[in-house]
This record gives sequence, C-alpha cells and structure tokens, in this order.
Amino acid sequence: MPIKRRSFLRAGSITAAIAATGLKTNQVSAAPKGELNLYSSRHYDTDELLYQNFSELTGIKINRLKGDADELISRIQNEGRNSPADLLLTVDAARLWRAEQAGIFAPVTSEVLEENIPDNLRHPEGLWFSLTKRARVIMYNNRQIDPSQLSTYEDLASPKWRDRVVVRSSNNVYNQSLVASLIANLGEEATEKWCRGIVNNMARPPQGGDMDQIKAVASGLADVTLANTYYLARFAPDRSASNPAIFNRIGVFFPNQDGRGAHVNVSGAGIVKTAPNRANAIRFLEYLVSPPAQAIFAQGNSEYPVVSNVPLDPVIARFGDFTEDRVNVAQLGENNPLAVKIMDRAGWR
Repeated sequence: MPIKRRSFLRAGSITAAIAATGLKTNQVSAAPKGELNLYSSRHYDTDELLYQNFSELTGIKINRLKGDADELISRIQNEGRNSPADLLLTVDAARLWRAEQAGIFAPVTSEVLEENIPDNLRHPEGLWFSLTKRARVIMYNNRQIDPSQLSTYEDLASPKWRDRVVVRSSNNVYNQSLVASLIANLGEEATEKWCRGIVNNMARPPQGGDMDQIKAVASGLADVTLANTYYLARFAPDRSASNPAIFNRIGVFFPNQDGRGAHVNVSGAGIVKTAPNRANAIRFLEYLVSPPAQAIFAQGNSEYPVVSNVPLDPVIARFGDFTEDRVNVAQLGENNPLAVKIMDRAGWR
C-alpha cells in the first residue's frame, strides 16, 4: 500500500541521516533505570523513534501524555505539587512562554545544552530549550512570480501586492510569533502599519492552515503566502500529502537576507519544577540535542536542527541555505500579547 511505502522510505531516510552524523546511538552514556513522565503536544509519529532509542540506551521508561499545549499547561497547574509531569515538550515560542508565565518550569544548568544550543534559541535563565527550528518564509507561485520581485517581509505590505496575498488567521500562533518578531525588530508602530498592509493585500479572508495557503497559491488564487517550510515538504513525492502538481508550482523565498534574516520559530521543552524524575528529564533533554536525535527531528518532520552539522531532510535541503533572524526566541513569547492586540487593531481576523 502507498502509505506503507512512504513510511518505509521515511524510516530509511532517518536511518541514513543518523549514520551520516558519524555517531552510533549507543554512544550516549548509559543511565540508571527509572522512568520519565513526558507531557507532549508534538503529534509526529516519527518522534516515537526518539523515545524508543532513548529507552534502549538508558533503560529509562518514558510515560507519555499527549495533548494540546494549553490543555497540558493547565493540567500541570491543576495537578500542582502532585503533578507527575517531569518535562513539557511543545511547539512555538509563544507556548513555551505561556508555560513559563504559568510558573511551571524550573531552571536547568547543563553544559551539554548550553554548548549545543545557540544562545538565541534558549531561555536566558535556562527555563526552556529549543530542540528544532521552523522557518516561516515567503512561498510563491513560480509560474506567476519571479523571485526577483521578492525581498522582505515588510515588502509584502506594499500596495503592489494588493489582492495577491493569502495567509492564516491571527489566531494562528505561528503568525503571532512572526508579528512578535517584527515588534522586536521594527517596533510597535511599524509592525501595526505592516499588519494593516497585509490585511489590505489579502486575496480572501483568512481561512485554513498553512497547507491550505500553499494550495491556494499553487492554484493561482493568490501569488504569495507565508508558511513554514515543513508544510511544503509534505507535498513532495513519497510524503504524507504527496502532490507534485502543488509541490512543483511553489517556490521558497527566504526574506530579509540582506538584513536581519528570515524569521525562525522553534519547538522546545522545559523541566517541570515539581518533576519527580528531574535527573532523568535532564538526561532526556541532553539526549535530544545529540546528533542522532537531532537527525531524527530533522528527517521526521522536515524541521531544522538546532545543532550544527546535522543532515537536513533532502527536500528541505533543496530550498537552500539562508541567514536566520538571531533575535532571542524568548522575545517572541514576551511580545505575543502585544502581537495579538496589534493584529486585532489592524483587522487581521
């Protein structure tokens, strides 16, 4: 069956990527047996290989509870000092910030984490650490647009793009974090002006997810959109939503390459302050930034690794190298409430 074939191919590419790191999985130091209670809002099947490998390497059993990030945060709060949660793993800097504001994280000091994760991709006080990166870029219909017409995020708000942009709603946390990054780089006034320009340039009211925006651009409904790169990878041959007609019609453009760089968001994790298995949770975090684990992240969901010299998903690699915005991702969370207010004032629904 096609689905099984895709799964086989993805598993093969992950194995090859791990081999390319030059490390064997058993090079991670052994740990005492025990358990780890992981609360996770990541929903990617390929993450199962991470949990399996860690347990085989260390003898530590992972008990995982999956759910929506906000629901998991509320659950940990409600459980209080009796919470079994050791680690919260989630996506988007804004959600990590919400957990931080809820007071559920405890700081961690780890040479492994600090040496492997760049400063801008971890909380300044060690409350949480990024594990993968997600580039939110401009995607365009390559039969209607020449990439020379593209330049920056800011330019998408100019009148020349009137009725040519499709984008997700302001409720989407990925868009909120992009706007939060603009606040950090441009200030509140300029960011609100940009949001109003985007609203004026929308070819239709916001609807659907990133993949729906990509489909709309491929169909010619609009010329450009903003989307995370891994969503386009899903349309590539032998992927979950394989559709060459869509994939081949979309170009990827990394904005602001002559300036601050393209916006990057993250997925990440923090140790719960009441963790009953804190040492095992730290050990798991350190494992997640090892090259073999980073290769699984990169290959499994077509994300960018936070550790250098880890092979990319071949589809993502085809999009090319880029300069990324180095603003500390903690600011994306801090600016989230203001970003939501600005988008609302601008009429971004």
